[in-house]
Amino acid sequence: MEKSSNTFFSYPPNLHELDLATLVSMYRDRGIPKKAKPGEYFACKVTDKLIKEGKWWFGAYFSQQAWDETLTAGCEGYPLTEVELNILGLVYSAADEAPSRDYVEQNSGAINKLAYMIVNDLKEFGFLSIDDQDRLLITPRGEKALQGVAKQIYGKKFKPDMLRVNQGKVANPQMERAPKEDSEQANLF
Repeated sequence: MEKSSNTFFSYPPNLHELDLATLVSMYRDRGIPKKAKPGEYFACKVTDKLIKEGKWWFGAYFSQQAWDETLTAGCEGYPLTEVELNILGLVYSAADEAPSRDYVEQNSGAINKLAYMIVNDLKEFGFLSIDDQDRLLITPRGEKALQGVAKQIYGKKFKPDMLRVNQGKVANPQMERAPKEDSEQANLF
């Protein structure tokens, strides 16, 4: 499915390189206004103009106007990305039975730790609910947010073929480990 816009939030593709503490910190700090140091400026990701203060998103900065334009309809101030589209869409388009939390997190298109935090936030924000069997259910607010992010990215109402899992693009990057070197100490004598 072709994207009709490039004005939407997205997570950096190499988040899997971050340790958990850094990932959590960056996730929690998104949307927080930050001021540039005296004599320095930020560049707005959308307009490429220099700004003294901007809302922060994983190392990128947005002017308030650009931030507001990037938010999707029905999101109620919560920045939505393709990952949230996948999570909400998987729950919305479930045929017979609500999908398990594990299934949705694994097919979200994000690393597992990030997907876990996103599902928690979507639940706290009232877009999802979780039943006593750890299955996810979408709320009316969640449906409205899903339609808004689908419209923002694809220019039309949500269809299941918008989901990354239905496009064959789901990949959950894993933390890469450096190869173990020979730890034998060289003989000095």
